[in-house]
Amino acid sequence: MQDDIMTLRVVRRDIQTNEIAVIDLAAESGADLPAFEAGAHIDIHLDEGLVRQYSLSNPPGERHRYRLGVLLDPASRGGSKAVHERLHEGVQVKVGVPRNLFPLDGSAPHSLLVGGGIGITPMIAMAYELRDAGRSFELHYCCRGRDKAAFIDELESAFGDALVMHFDDEEAAQRLDIKALLGAQPADTHLYVCGPTGFMDWVIGAAGQAEWPHSRVHSEYFSAEVDTSGAAFEVEAVASGVTVQVEEGMSIAQALRAAGVKVNVSCEEGVCGTCICEVLEGTPDHRDHFLSEEEKEDNDQIAVCCSRAKSARLVIDL
Repeated sequence: MQDDIMTLRVVRRDIQTNEIAVIDLAAESGADLPAFEAGAHIDIHLDEGLVRQYSLSNPPGERHRYRLGVLLDPASRGGSKAVHERLHEGVQVKVGVPRNLFPLDGSAPHSLLVGGGIGITPMIAMAYELRDAGRSFELHYCCRGRDKAAFIDELESAFGDALVMHFDDEEAAQRLDIKALLGAQPADTHLYVCGPTGFMDWVIGAAGQAEWPHSRVHSEYFSAEVDTSGAAFEVEAVASGVTVQVEEGMSIAQALRAAGVKVNVSCEEGVCGTCICEVLEGTPDHRDHFLSEEEKEDNDQIAVCCSRAKSARLVIDL
């Protein structure tokens, strides 16, 4: 067994709102699990080549379990469907150790947490960590309707006045006015947002219009549309000694794998960072949601599952 892969058992499964599976994973022996911080996720190995990332939503101080909330997505590429069909109580599953690509900034005087739909899951862990540390925060939960919102009883009990809920099908006055919310924040507030792509783009766009610096806007995409349009280009994978032509409609990863090169991919949507490679020559056309704007400007890394090239040729360290 790899050091970073564990076999855990589903010890509890609760279906909320008819479309969200809340799942607790624990060690067969009952031993403590590796610690995690708010914002962390784990890789769930559902099948050969089918690995998906799910945020941990339980209080970070807990070591006896990892809790996930998984929405059954009608447009699922296999991940959420597999979770709902296979991960029943008693089932074993291979799980990666927690990784945190969405950490809280400990210097923030106030934190604004905004979760849309199932994007509430990492926000719950963040809210617990902030509450338990006595730090200032507010948690906004946006959903299509109260009947579509999971975790409500827990959130109301745990976070009281720090929690504000917004439902699309209720009166207009309680819906999220993102411009007003951002404008009412104390100086140097840090914003954290997670949810569907359109929702996140809306919130992040409003922060940009309000001239919030990138350093105070934190986000994590669950999924994203992959755009592989554009002219063909050449990619040389130096370490593998392979050069391929990447045609329109094809990803770099697909072209390399077709040539026999092993490429580590997971989400295949440019959100998890698994496939990031070093760029040695050429100019990437960044289409991922993982690298920061500053990292993209450096042009020395690329997400090969989705990004393309502005130059006719790229040389990567793979």
